[in-house]
Amino acid sequence: MSFERKRRRGKQPPPCDQLGPDDGIDPRIYFRNEPRRRGDDRKVRQLCAQAARALQFAFAGLCRDPILQQLDVVSVEPAPDARRLRVIVRPCGEGASVSEVQERLAEAYPLLRSAVAAEVRRRRAPELLLQVRPFGSEAPS
Repeated sequence: MSFERKRRRGKQPPPCDQLGPDDGIDPRIYFRNEPRRRGDDRKVRQLCAQAARALQFAFAGLCRDPILQQLDVVSVEPAPDARRLRVIVRPCGEGASVSEVQERLAEAYPLLRSAVAAEVRRRRAPELLLQVRPFGSEAPS
């Protein structure tokens, strides 16, 4: 290619009238499918509702510990996805401290996870991250 030809090519106007905000961007990046937010998926919300129902029944009936029987499930949400669920519980009465409830929940974890596994019918039962809110605290938004 001669020098004259290269010089002419460099001075050519762009192939369109005006440059847009997406000009010069690699099409593989521009037209890439963005990953969907997993927290808004209908199936994940359904899983959280099933796990909350199973845990509420487990606290009321399966657990023989009087402190665990007084727990109320405030919310269940994916953390960060459906393989792990964050469960927030709150005691219904003022009888137990937060640290005592956490110790009892750690002892009853296998029972609670098996109750959730029996309810949700998945290949693998989700892990449970159990958090305790003190009595009288408001529900998280």
